[in-house]
Amino acid sequence: MTVGVIANTHGLRGELRVLPRTDFPEQRFAQGVSLWLRPGGQTPIKQLVVRSARPHKQFWLVLFEGVASIGDVEAWKGMELCVPVSERMPLPEESYYIDQLIGLQVYSDDGAYVGELVDVLTPGANDVYVVRGPLQRQDVLLPAIRDCVREVDLASGRMVVHLLPGLLEEESDGAAARRGEQE
Repeated sequence: MTVGVIANTHGLRGELRVLPRTDFPEQRFAQGVSLWLRPGGQTPIKQLVVRSARPHKQFWLVLFEGVASIGDVEAWKGMELCVPVSERMPLPEESYYIDQLIGLQVYSDDGAYVGELVDVLTPGANDVYVVRGPLQRQDVLLPAIRDCVREVDLASGRMVVHLLPGLLEEESDGAAARRGEQE
């Protein structure tokens, strides 16, 4: 599980500029924590132990044990810092890791099959679930809010949602409003 991406080096001592990919950077980059170095999506190649870390702008500046200079870490640019999935941080109730949600079969609260959850977007105030299925040609974009997401059952691989007005194509292009005027 990726917890950070090495963006660049910082200074001459071997510190790295790490872009965090975790909601828990204080714990993941704490002194003494073990992380695995992994070239983009491949098998991890080296275990590292954090010697020191501190936040800096949108990055964390991380120095690992056994690193003495920029020459020791220059080749690590662009690589990921990872932890085993078994070391996931516990989440609050009704919170999920993105990889737990991908692949869920999504149904509306009236029983209609909406499709498969294929991606999670994180644009700002709330996440958006991207669901691909038979209801419409375009992906259905569902806001990850209580009014829309009614139930998530990881064990059965199922999500139940309430399709709020405006979420489907026919409603978002004004067709529903025009139908209402004609009735």
